[in-house]
Amino acid sequence: MKLTTLTCLAAVTAPLLSCSGLQRSNNETTMSSNPRIAAQALDSLKARYPNLDESRAAKGVAQAAALWRTSDGSAERFADFCVSEYVNDEAERRTLFEKMSDKLELVWGYFNVLDLKLKQPRDEAGGEPAKIDMEMAGYDVAAHFNDDMFASKVAFTIILNFPSYSLSEKRQLGEGWTALQWGYARMGDVFATRVPAELKLATAKVNAEAEAYVSGYNIAMGALRSEADEALFPADMLLISHWGLRDELKACYADAQRGLEKQRMIYAVMERIVEQQIPGKVINNGGVQWKPYSNKVLENGREVGAPREPDTRYETLLRTFGALHAEDRYTPQRPTYLRRAFEGDMEFSVEEVREMYVRLISSGVVAEVAQLIAQRLGRPLEPFDIWYDGFKARSGIPESELSAQTAKLYPTAADFERGLPDILRRLGFSASDAQRICGKVEVDAARGSGHAWGAMMKDDKAHLRTRVAAGGMDYKGYNIAMHEFGHNVEQTISLHDVEYYMMNGVPNTAFTEALAFVFQRRDLDMLGVSEKNPDKNLLNTLDVFWGCYEIMGVSLVDIAVWEWLYANPAATPAQLKENVLRIARKVWNDYYAPTLGTPDSPILAIYSHMLSYPLYLSSYPMGHLIQFQLEERLRGKNLADEALRIYRMGRLTPQLWMKRATGSEVNVEHTLKAASEAVRKINAR
Repeated sequence: MKLTTLTCLAAVTAPLLSCSGLQRSNNETTMSSNPRIAAQALDSLKARYPNLDESRAAKGVAQAAALWRTSDGSAERFADFCVSEYVNDEAERRTLFEKMSDKLELVWGYFNVLDLKLKQPRDEAGGEPAKIDMEMAGYDVAAHFNDDMFASKVAFTIILNFPSYSLSEKRQLGEGWTALQWGYARMGDVFATRVPAELKLATAKVNAEAEAYVSGYNIAMGALRSEADEALFPADMLLISHWGLRDELKACYADAQRGLEKQRMIYAVMERIVEQQIPGKVINNGGVQWKPYSNKVLENGREVGAPREPDTRYETLLRTFGALHAEDRYTPQRPTYLRRAFEGDMEFSVEEVREMYVRLISSGVVAEVAQLIAQRLGRPLEPFDIWYDGFKARSGIPESELSAQTAKLYPTAADFERGLPDILRRLGFSASDAQRICGKVEVDAARGSGHAWGAMMKDDKAHLRTRVAAGGMDYKGYNIAMHEFGHNVEQTISLHDVEYYMMNGVPNTAFTEALAFVFQRRDLDMLGVSEKNPDKNLLNTLDVFWGCYEIMGVSLVDIAVWEWLYANPAATPAQLKENVLRIARKVWNDYYAPTLGTPDSPILAIYSHMLSYPLYLSSYPMGHLIQFQLEERLRGKNLADEALRIYRMGRLTPQLWMKRATGSEVNVEHTLKAASEAVRKINAR
């Protein structure tokens, strides 16, 4: 998972404000309340500049008028400002762009450094963070930046000279834009909203509290007991929900003796978590024993009373919704967080994403692949088989052997950092590129499951966080670290190698997830573990397909939950829980029960992202689709050369980036066709 400061991301990918109609903030009207004000300012510009680009000027004036409040100055002051600050000469405009780009890199870069340092006690392994650590982790260092820029009128200068473009305009015009024009367009996104600092601080605090809740939600697996009072897991195994539970469930496919029994127990734990039936006493506590099937808690061999955890899971989600919902009035063109997350951040509409995902998970190819999985398992499928891991090369290799190897190679986070250049060289990067990229990456031992945190200025480093056990990095930690390293490589290339700073990054988080998946898939290769299966490429195709099938349903649940929240903003945690479960079961019954059995499973709601990374989940299946098309492009080519080529393009719109990277837009057809062909070929063996 890729992380950067929430505020910086919001500033760069901010949604557009309406350029017409009455806008209010704190009961103040803006200049757009009277269309004549903008018209008079434009007339003054025409009189001053006979060669005026009227289209650009009109857009800039209208957008500035939509954000200029009465407290910023009178109508006359607004008109004077437009005339004095509008830059008509293109050479001077480019100078303004370059100077502002440099200053934004400094501001965002150091904000990012401060944010990372303040969150360090919460995010990195070590002693338990103190109360003050958690309070400061929730502080948004950049919260007042936009307020200050509007108060100083710098924001208005940028809006006036670099107006923002809607998603439809970017799609229509962007293919013909130069890199500089794209830089101008991304500059236009920076000050497109004027959300008050107090709301940004409130959102940051809620986000920090949600992350703390998630990162501290662990299950002591050694304390689990079957109904026969038998322990199935190692005494010291502690797994974070949901990531650790899911990954252990996947690892159990390699356990021919008791793997299925373990998987069923993990699934029961997940159900208890989602349904909020889990006893509060068993969370982060290995001092009592828990029978998840009967939900009994034992202490010193005797059953004890153990009330369920209150609806904390759903209260956390509700607080996240409330904080983001409060910002809606300041983003009238995209007046819900749903639209901001998709049309603004992803640059896809909710409808486009939903249609694409439903197209795949309702396809007949699902039944073909499910039948193949059932044959390979020798049993009917069960709900947890949405995480079937048997298409991966490592599925037949005991995880204990892999962990022994990774622990020996990487006893500490520092050892993994020292090994990064060798990983890149094995992936085809030159020695100089490997050193250049890895010199910009720092590895830290994570308190949670791990994440990648990119730099926002060239003088800083990206951070890779992953869990490192006391005895060294186990295979799960290594596998996650490979994923996060893929993020870091993208983050470094797309920051340092783009033509203009304002183009840094990728179209959306799915595109960085794609390279992370490409790296993660090659984890065994980097360990020197060879897979001689002639069906390797076919199995990889099926693995991508099944991964899409799993996470697309999770994404549909996430979207539907937010739609329900907007329809029911006054909901209680109990009501939210009831409807999350209803939505999860409906999606399951519509698209999963026919192939995985067991109707009414709530398991699609287990993902912790729903609590701390709102509407991030849709990036994963999009990332899988992009990864698949990238892998097709990479076949027979040098991975390093292609990674450097495509990630240097910077932050275009998603479909334009994809066309230039692979020759076709993001779609599900490539994956559906290839998966069906893979099943046919494997069955023909």
